[in-house]
Amino acid sequence: MLILVKSLHTAVWALLAGCIVALPFVAMRPRCGIAAILTGIIIIEGCILLLNNWRCPLTDLAARYTADRQDAFDIYLPGWLARNNKTIFTTLFVINECVVVWCWRKRVRDT
Repeated sequence: MLILVKSLHTAVWALLAGCIVALPFVAMRPRCGIAAILTGIIIIEGCILLLNNWRCPLTDLAARYTADRQDAFDIYLPGWLARNNKTIFTTLFVINECVVVWCWRKRVRDT
């Protein structure tokens, strides 16, 4: 069961990381609606983490199946990335949202 939880957690992480990475590329094209959807997905993730004391619910689920509590016990990521995940991707999200806002304002100004 731990393998299933880790696989699911990794897939969800990849989807969310992909949303964050895609933001500036979507913003540079006239795709404001897609940028809004990606932003919404990330904000929902943030709300879930906030409501769960800044822990992914899948971490709690994985903890039921192992006594291991090392970095990345619950996900297929390198330990350093699992440990610094929130810091890295929150920073990227904020930077990429600035790009989204800049592109949107530029488009509005040019029309």
